[in-house]
Amino acid sequence: MTALATGTPPGVAPTRRPVALRVAPPLAGYAVVAAVLLVTGTPALDLARFTGYALFGVLLPGTLVYRALRARPHTLVEDLAVGAAVGLVLELAGWAVFTGLGVPHLLWLWPLAVVTPFVAVPRLRRHWRVTGYTPVPAGWAWSLTAVVAGFTWYLAESFLRPNPVLPTSEGQAQYIDLAFQLSLAGAATHQMPPEVPQVAGEPLHYHWFGFAHLAAASLVSGVDLPTVFFRLAVPALCALAAVLVAVVGWRVSGRAYVGVGAAALMFTVGEFGYENGVRQLFGTQATFIVWGSPSMTYSWVLLLPLVAALADVVGRARGSAVPPLGRGGWVLATLFLVASTGAKASSVPVALGALGFTALVLLVTRRRVPRPLLGAIGLTLAAQLFATAVLFRFVSHGVTVDPFSGLRPYVPSSGSVTALFWVAVTVAFLLNLQLRLAGVLALVGVRRGRLEPVQLLLLGGALAGPAIYLLVGHPGSSNQYFVRAGFAFGVVLSAWGYAEVLDRAALSPRARVALAAGAAGLALLFTVIQLRHPATAEAGTAYGPVLPLLRWAVALAVVATVLGLLWPALVGGWPALAGRGAAVLLTGVLVAGAPGLVLDAAAARRFPNGGAYAVVPMPASRVEAARWVHRHSAPDDVLATNVHCRVVTDGWCDARSFWLSGYAGRAVLVEGWSFAPRMVGRPGGAYAPFWDPERLDANDAAFTAPTAAGLTNLRDRYGVRWLVLDRAVTPEPSALADLADERFRNDRMSVYRLR
Repeated sequence: MTALATGTPPGVAPTRRPVALRVAPPLAGYAVVAAVLLVTGTPALDLARFTGYALFGVLLPGTLVYRALRARPHTLVEDLAVGAAVGLVLELAGWAVFTGLGVPHLLWLWPLAVVTPFVAVPRLRRHWRVTGYTPVPAGWAWSLTAVVAGFTWYLAESFLRPNPVLPTSEGQAQYIDLAFQLSLAGAATHQMPPEVPQVAGEPLHYHWFGFAHLAAASLVSGVDLPTVFFRLAVPALCALAAVLVAVVGWRVSGRAYVGVGAAALMFTVGEFGYENGVRQLFGTQATFIVWGSPSMTYSWVLLLPLVAALADVVGRARGSAVPPLGRGGWVLATLFLVASTGAKASSVPVALGALGFTALVLLVTRRRVPRPLLGAIGLTLAAQLFATAVLFRFVSHGVTVDPFSGLRPYVPSSGSVTALFWVAVTVAFLLNLQLRLAGVLALVGVRRGRLEPVQLLLLGGALAGPAIYLLVGHPGSSNQYFVRAGFAFGVVLSAWGYAEVLDRAALSPRARVALAAGAAGLALLFTVIQLRHPATAEAGTAYGPVLPLLRWAVALAVVATVLGLLWPALVGGWPALAGRGAAVLLTGVLVAGAPGLVLDAAAARRFPNGGAYAVVPMPASRVEAARWVHRHSAPDDVLATNVHCRVVTDGWCDARSFWLSGYAGRAVLVEGWSFAPRMVGRPGGAYAPFWDPERLDANDAAFTAPTAAGLTNLRDRYGVRWLVLDRAVTPEPSALADLADERFRNDRMSVYRLR
């Protein structure tokens, strides 16, 4: 955060530096990411192929199109970062066409559809080389590089090390959702639209665009999909998201260091949780979630430039020297809205809430709503209707109107002081997930509530996310994603508020260094304390889990109060502190969650894939069989298996088994059905029975009492070509060898091909 207090003063153009110095920060950032990937087992050739795909299959076509759409250039890093996001949108279109035509193996040709016109058409050729860029301050560039490098370290410790590309032992533990997500990407390598991989032929009414991206990355680069999923895509998307926060924050506010400050708030400061990373209360913003749900990170990459485009429509910051996007901003807004509909279901509702909030405030305060704002609302509403009707087919996925369902588990169900518990838990929620947005309150105070339209837009998004979370419920707590979508708005506004507080403080260069050193020392102190004396939740009460957080909040509030009482005396001793108290206090508040990422990474050393997150065994023998099937089967082949249950409890099947469809990349007649859209939210949860008993009976009979007629029925009626048998689940029937051809066997698994 203290990066906001350094660098080129406002209104002073940075001195142009030699090319070698200007390219040093991005090269250093790439070197760090590449080194981490290589150290954690990424094949060097795969890294090179993926880099080539990113440069020539996403960045190049996207940057050319962005340059053609925006009115005037701002910075080269903005052209490249937003261009990469545009490239991902264009990639979706290319993937849909090539996969829909049944030629996904030719997807590597899609960039030619963009690049060729920019070579052939004279008016477009000028976009290959652009001049007139605003130089990027060196401090800005190196600060952003540090954010990317630091978060990549977090990914290495929390995700890359605990998760090998392919399991290496029978005792491998894996977060339960990862194989499911891998299966969606596998389906997208040959289906448009993809279907539910665990139930062949079942429609997938879901936000699957991010998994289409993973499939496209594998198809174009030639890198095996598990390597893309478990190594390359997550660090790449996180790095791009960090850069996008920085460039969007700069563009929206007109202040360079607001952008890099927002990136630090999003990817350096963690949650104010203080449970040593073992468990999260109400969810996380950008720690566990970026690898536990890669679609969230993918959605940020599209939502952030959408924020920039909408901000350009709503109204630019007063005094901003950043050139407007121009008419092309409407095209960009449309592109990112359409892509956001299927990237994450939480993105467009929060954007719509941000626009609606802005319109309401302007109507009340100015008695009018600008036409461009009304147009943006109409465009966003149309995108939401498209998502609801076309992508999700009005399937709710278990989302219901259930106010405060995310807080209710921590509040006692009865008692004379229940209202006080509600207040305490609400405060805990705000501290846990919203403390990094304290700069928003500072901005409102500095501006005395008179915010500009663009600031209202950011405030509306920051409020809409938590508001929707508190309004609706979901059996898997997926209403948390609304908070994370709003977070993309809030970090920019919080950094903006911090910048204005620092402006008022009028810090000298020496004072800025002192503030930065103090912030770093405070973050280190908090981290050391938490590592040596981890807080633990109290058992036996509903509110026990929130007590460590509340106790720490009270302790820090007491320290801040004492410091405030002593402040006049300190100012008397050091007159330079006069007028700087607000800057010191806000800095301390914003870095209070700094231990979050360190604690989360440290916990991963003791608890694979996070201490509180459900993990499942992922034996190497199972994955070996699945990968063999992947190599020896056709993309449209259907598999059958005797494995459906994660566990069986009192005769009921927890049907969250996804390993076969995940690692084989093929549809399974019936694997685990709990995540099928029609099942989410049904009574019984993960233990709800399968909706088609006849299909399930036909499947299971092949592994318990196989007959020639039964296997013929599987082949001719259901399209099954392969049987994948886990002998640890059910004994292998002797008759099966006479009715089907055994093609693979290891110590645990057998694979048969139907005749």
